Amino acid sequence: MNWIKVLPQNELGANERKVVKVEQRAILLLNHNNQIYAVENSCPHLKLPMKNGKITSDGAIVCPFHRSAFDLSTGNVKEWSPFPPGIGKVLGVVSKEKTLAVFPTRLEEGSIWVGLQ
Repeated sequence: MNWIKVLPQNELGANERKVVKVEQRAILLLNHNNQIYAVENSCPHLKLPMKNGKITSDGAIVCPFHRSAFDLSTGNVKEWSPFPPGIGKVLGVVSKEKTLAVFPTRLEEGSIWVGLQ
């Protein structure tokens, strides 16, 4: 695993999020419930940005466009393209279900580190 220092820890406050570039990837960092998560800032459905996705009470991030939901810890699909009603299911068929890329994080030396393989 290649660990990369991406951001000073004090630049990502409680319930904040920030997109950082890491080796040609746009990674969304989230500080949710005092846990740091790192996910691809691109929904695997139609590659639209996840930055403004809602975080649910059960630990998922929801794509703001077609409302696909992904577990923040694993990236597993919780719901695939349910929106807009009727059309969303058709759009869901355009692209088969895929997990959201998630990356391990650690806090060290006052910084947030992300692990890439």
